[in-house]
Parts: sequence; C-alpha cells; structure tokens
Amino acid sequence: MDKETPEAFYKRLREQLVETSAWPSNYLYKFIVQSNPEKISSIHKIFDNTGAVIDLKESKNGKYTSVSITVNMKNPDAVIEKYKEVGKVDGVISL
Repeated sequence: MDKETPEAFYKRLREQLVETSAWPSNYLYKFIVQSNPEKISSIHKIFDNTGAVIDLKESKNGKYTSVSITVNMKNPDAVIEKYKEVGKVDGVISL
C-alpha cells in the first residue's frame, strides 16, 4: 500500500473542506498524544487566542491522551496550517 505524501494529503483535505463546508466554520481537530504535559501544553499553545474549546481524555491506562479541539476557522488553508503546526510536535497522531 502506497503511503500518501503530506503534500498530497493536504491537497486532498483542502478539496474536501472546500466541498463540504461553508467558511468561516467550526472545525473539530482530533489528536492522540502520549500523556506528557509538555506535549499537551505545546498543542494548547498552538491554539492560544483562537477561542478554541479543548477537551482532553486520558486512555484507560493513562499512557495516551485524546485531544479534541473545536475552533472557528476562517478557511481551509487556516485549518491545514494548524495541522502542520501540530505536526511539528513529536509523537502526535492526527485523526
């Protein structure tokens, strides 16, 4: 199975966002990260001053944390920019 390049993924995501949403729009980000306060804090900082609602939920054994973020974004490019910023945090899985 071919692994999609990041550029191809973001291009496809942008097309889907244009087709399925009116902008500006609320967007729900979902990430999984190791339950490490520094990593979780890094994600929080990326969404500081955006009016984001951030919900954290630890896994049953406490090893991982699910981070759900609902935020009003102005367009698909803004959505993708946040994904790229969060992608720089080591070990984050975007859902």
